[in-house]
Amino acid sequence: QVQLVESGGASVQAGGSLTLSCATSSYTGNSGCMAWFRQGPGKEREEVATILPGDGRTDYSDSVKGRFTISQDSAKSTVYLRLNSLKPEDTAIYYCAAEGPCPVMAGAHHFYKYYGQGTQVTVSS
Repeated sequence: QVQLVESGGASVQAGGSLTLSCATSSYTGNSGCMAWFRQGPGKEREEVATILPGDGRTDYSDSVKGRFTISQDSAKSTVYLRLNSLKPEDTAIYYCAAEGPCPVMAGAHHFYKYYGQGTQVTVSS
């Protein structure tokens, strides 16, 4: 059983930055990719970034490319998501996920096996 615990969500103004963290347990990195998803009010869950553990290959949705960065610290078993140039439309609950496919694809939330509880990001204009 893989456990994922997100942290780092906050309320910020447009143009600001945040770093989200996802602490993992019992995840070896040999069972697929890790990803960050988000779900805004009244919206479907959207995949925004993926990373292949160990290899380090990353991918991003068009909506966040150039503004968000996914990274990993294997020693700490932690995956990060750096959010820059935040916009009000980035407001959502952000979820970390494990054991799923890479790269970013529509409907990916159906294929990831484990999710954390989520962390709220609110961007005000």
